[in-house]
Amino acid sequence: MKILKRNNIIPAWFKNLFCFHLIALLFSCGNSSDRINDQLVFRYNEHKNIGSLDPAFAKDNADIWAVNQLFNGLVQMDENLTVQPCIAEQWSISEDALTYAFALRTDVQFHKDPIFGKDSTRQVTAHDFEYSLFRLCDFATASPGSWVVNNLWDIEVKEDSLKITLKSPDPSFIGKLTMKYCSVVPKEIVQHYKSGFRSHPIGTGPFKFKRWEENLKLVFRRNEHYFEFDKNGVQLPYLEAVAITFLPDKQSEFLQFAQGNIDFVSGLDASYKDDILTATGKLREIYSQDINMIRGPYLNTEYLAFFMDSKIPEIQSKVLRQAINYGFDKKKMMTYLRNGIGIPANGGFIPKGLPGYNSSAGFSFQPEKAKQLVQQFKAETGISLPEITITTTSNYLSFCEYIQRELQKIGILVNVDVIPAATLKDAKANGKLDMFRASWVADYPDAENYLSLYASKNFAPNGPNYTHFKNKQFDRWYQESLTLTNAKIRESLYTKMDSLVMASTPIVPLFYDEVVRFTRKDVSGLGINPINLLDLKQVKKLN
Repeated sequence: MKILKRNNIIPAWFKNLFCFHLIALLFSCGNSSDRINDQLVFRYNEHKNIGSLDPAFAKDNADIWAVNQLFNGLVQMDENLTVQPCIAEQWSISEDALTYAFALRTDVQFHKDPIFGKDSTRQVTAHDFEYSLFRLCDFATASPGSWVVNNLWDIEVKEDSLKITLKSPDPSFIGKLTMKYCSVVPKEIVQHYKSGFRSHPIGTGPFKFKRWEENLKLVFRRNEHYFEFDKNGVQLPYLEAVAITFLPDKQSEFLQFAQGNIDFVSGLDASYKDDILTATGKLREIYSQDINMIRGPYLNTEYLAFFMDSKIPEIQSKVLRQAINYGFDKKKMMTYLRNGIGIPANGGFIPKGLPGYNSSAGFSFQPEKAKQLVQQFKAETGISLPEITITTTSNYLSFCEYIQRELQKIGILVNVDVIPAATLKDAKANGKLDMFRASWVADYPDAENYLSLYASKNFAPNGPNYTHFKNKQFDRWYQESLTLTNAKIRESLYTKMDSLVMASTPIVPLFYDEVVRFTRKDVSGLGINPINLLDLKQVKKLN
């Protein structure tokens, strides 16, 4: 008889689940410097994993959230999308929006590291920002955030001040500087650890790096020398530690949250949305004693896009694109598929909550008008049954199937093609899809970020204009907006540009997303913001 020997392999899911207990042990044993009050540890799960703790590579939310605990920049964004001081105490912007001058704090220290020498730390200077920003645009760094500083011309440095000069005016530059890409890093540490800086981060943030077992757990400890204080003069942060685990699916994450093993869950996943929320988006009574729900606008527009260079008559026809925009009930879609979380996109592409949003730019649900437009298309083209194919990923299949059913009622045959996310990303960038589902999350809180998708100079694959929309008037307005320093005038122009795009119908806006956060009742101070940034420096846990 042949005997098969079983390999002694521990399943990955078991390791991830067991890491909750490993983290608890980390905080309760070891030498005295490692012992902390378990009640002062904030725990959350990152199901998408973390690729790097180097701010130059903080592209995705998973990385951004972690990096935000460890690093600071010149300026930071508050919950109302207003730029606030951070390491820069104050700043000024020239009238031509070319020069940005910053005066720096003199009490900010990097986290300790032996590379710094005898004191194991040192003060942050303007030279550190000069190095950090030029590192970001260095080809050798290969940062996905290099575009943030591609307009950089010169940096003039003194010990406690710096002056940044741009090649061309950019009123949105101060907002871009709030992005984690622009965090300050110490040159000697980066050069010593090189690529290893991703897992040996030294910053200035409210927490400092402690331990990272990739795919298992990540631990930060309180920075006892952090420079920010609350309004009562109490040094931040309040927490002693942050513990991040890596359970790979949202359902397991929610189970751990429901059992009290983690303190926070972000977003609404299909695996648990009906369990925790009613159809109208209210927290179910069974959870209301232990859980708080926070929700607010999120700078994310979900939409369907047409490839305007397609040769298919249905895609080329503005009449049929209008019929699709009129042809399904977005409010009903949000109620049944998202439990009321999210705002039906009856306005333009710029989402609600961002200056430039235009509630009257879009299309409401008008089925009879949609049917008339379909008939007009048939008469103009001789096509008896208009047919389109929507390409999507499995996560949005239910939305596309809903749209499929509704559009068939007005006389359009709809096919739904489901492909992997990576395949869809590549295909839409290279013009291989006639119609596809997409989303755009703001990198920085300025509507120019959204309108850049329709500038002809940004045609994909060299830019984010995936629809290949082209309009000379739009391009003139877009260039003009880059020179305007008056916020009100720029906002008015943004509204006109958004209306022009919607009148040409290169897209079908579906909904403006909302940030949804669930926390345990003993957590306070977490807050919420339209860019969905996780800020833990003012979070408290009740003992």
